[in-house]
Amino acid sequence: MAAWYPWIVLLHLSCAIVFVGAAAFEVLVLEALHKRFDVTTMRQLEEAVMARVRRFMPVVVLLLFISGGMLFDLRCNGLTCIGTTRFGWFLLLKVTLAFGVLGVFINAVWAGARGRMNACRFRYTHRIVLAMMVGIVFLAKTMFYL
Repeated sequence: MAAWYPWIVLLHLSCAIVFVGAAAFEVLVLEALHKRFDVTTMRQLEEAVMARVRRFMPVVVLLLFISGGMLFDLRCNGLTCIGTTRFGWFLLLKVTLAFGVLGVFINAVWAGARGRMNACRFRYTHRIVLAMMVGIVFLAKTMFYL
C-alpha cells in the first residue's frame, strides 16, 4: 500500500466524523428543541443551521467520497475483493449504503434548492441518513474483525 495511505484514512475518518456528527446533531439535538421553542423560532434556527451546513458539507461529502474511492482502490486493487471474501461482502454493503446516503443527500439538496424541504421532510431525511451512516460505521469496524 502507498505511503500516503494513513493520510487518506485520516482525511476519510475526519470527513466521516463531520458528516455523521452533523446528522447526529440534527437528529438528537435539533429535533429535541422543537418541544422547547415555538414554530417560528425553530424555523429560524433550522434555517440558520442549514445555511451554515450548506457552506461546508458539500466539500466534506466530496472529500469523503474521493478518499473512500482511493481507499477502496488501495484495499481491493480495483474490484478483486468484492464478493470473494467476507471483507469484500461487508465492503460492498458499506459502499451500497454510502451511495444510498449520497442519493438521499443529493435529493435533500435538490429539494432545498427548489423550496420543497419542509420540516417533516427535513426530519425524516436526517433520520434516514443517520441510520444509514450508523450502519456504515458498524460495517467499517466489523469488516476488519469478522
